[in-house]
Amino acid sequence: MTADKDKHWSHQKLRSYSSMTPEEYIDERLNQFREWYDKKVVIAKRNYQWMRAITVVGGAIVPVLVNLPLDDHAIRYLTTIVSLIVVILISLESVFHFREQWKNYRSTEQLLAKEYFNFVTGEGPYRNQDEKEAFLNFVDRVENAVASENASTLNVMTTLSEKKVEAAVEPGKKG
Repeated sequence: MTADKDKHWSHQKLRSYSSMTPEEYIDERLNQFREWYDKKVVIAKRNYQWMRAITVVGGAIVPVLVNLPLDDHAIRYLTTIVSLIVVILISLESVFHFREQWKNYRSTEQLLAKEYFNFVTGEGPYRNQDEKEAFLNFVDRVENAVASENASTLNVMTTLSEKKVEAAVEPGKKG
């Protein structure tokens, strides 16, 4: 591992044109992406599952609370609080899109792993290519996968939010 590995790429040492080896690229770039995606997957999955579990349980509890023979004021306050928590969590999911992030990040991390193993074994698209050609192809495929994920996540985050805003502004209009 290099000493510059944990630094942002703009603060790493300057390189001359076409001077990076496959080992350096894997260590400094591919592994950085895979670690980042893996951390983000864990966070997005945990957030999505916790928010979803709480909303499901909260949604199931409200009808039960309404039918309990307890003080009317206590039930009213309790059902209001539980309902409010459910609505807030559902609303936050529509803002943060943890499910979509989880799926995008995991599929990208898995694609990067597949590219790595295909490259180091000389299989898949790297079969029958000389080392330099395979390396350039590998870099192109990795960078395209990351760029595609970035575009996809940005699209999901903005498109879903825009659709929700449009639906709120024009509730009677069919899309």
